[in-house]
Amino acid sequence: MIKVSVILPVYGVSEYIEKCTRSLLAQSLEEMEFLFVDDHGPDDSIEVVRRTIAGHPREAQFRFLDPGKNLGPGLARNYAIPHAQGTYVAFVDSDDWVEPDMFETLYRQAESHGMTDLSYGHAFKDFEDGKPSSVLRNPLVPSGCLTHEHRAHFLVNYVSYFWTFIYKKEFLCREEICFPEERWSEDSYFVSCCLLTAQSIASVDKPLYHYIVRPGSASTTPNSTKYRQRIAVFNKLLQFAKDRHAYDDFKEEIDFMFAKKCGLMSLVDYIKDSSNPDPSQYKTIHQEVFSYIPDYQRNKYYKENKKVRLLLWLSQHLPGLFTRVVRRFS
Repeated sequence: MIKVSVILPVYGVSEYIEKCTRSLLAQSLEEMEFLFVDDHGPDDSIEVVRRTIAGHPREAQFRFLDPGKNLGPGLARNYAIPHAQGTYVAFVDSDDWVEPDMFETLYRQAESHGMTDLSYGHAFKDFEDGKPSSVLRNPLVPSGCLTHEHRAHFLVNYVSYFWTFIYKKEFLCREEICFPEERWSEDSYFVSCCLLTAQSIASVDKPLYHYIVRPGSASTTPNSTKYRQRIAVFNKLLQFAKDRHAYDDFKEEIDFMFAKKCGLMSLVDYIKDSSNPDPSQYKTIHQEVFSYIPDYQRNKYYKENKKVRLLLWLSQHLPGLFTRVVRRFS
């Protein structure tokens, strides 16, 4: 029985993928498979993987999938999910790497609490330029049944560290959760959908994943359409919550998440990805985003979060200062 299937989209990472592959070969959990999706990049990344695993005792656990064209990371993961044979599905970015006990630790924790829908830990944030690593922490909730209180806490406080989780495949298929076609904020959408619908969760207070910050990666490369895609994705998330009848129960949490992760971060994306941002565009973005949650200023979490309130106020009333703040701290 395969316990965990690890899915990795592969595109233009030949310089990094050997380290990632070796960290998978070193996993302490035996019953695994590794699905590498060829996303038709410009280099020999897939060949590097084949050379790295050649002759290794775990070579047969590696499978290579070819969708026939470039899909982007989210759709490449969707393509692989039906092919996964494991009880749980996990996602690794092929330029990152993982601790040797990551998947055994998360699987055992899920198993010890009745095979929970989700199981998660934390991540290291490592910098290629030599800066000290930091720890990216998920909110901690007790393992077991995901109560209303714990779900609300997670929704309000999480950051999209989707690779710190393993997901029960049966749960993903039952709830029809997949990544959207947009290439930005697809991780926020995926994790949020899981948090809104999962019945049980297991947590491990330990960093197990290494997220590598490097120049030229998708997350650090300017993209003028990023903020537009973010807005589109969060509109889909809002609709998902309404379709699953979760919006009424978690309106406060979802609206605050929308205000922070869509409203504020769309403005930040626009500034970071523009050589000469136009402050008049801030008002346009603000009007579009907050038309979906018009009563956001009465939201209890918004009232409690001075930082979010201040930054959104600056974007509307002192756009020049807001621009400088974003440039300085982003």
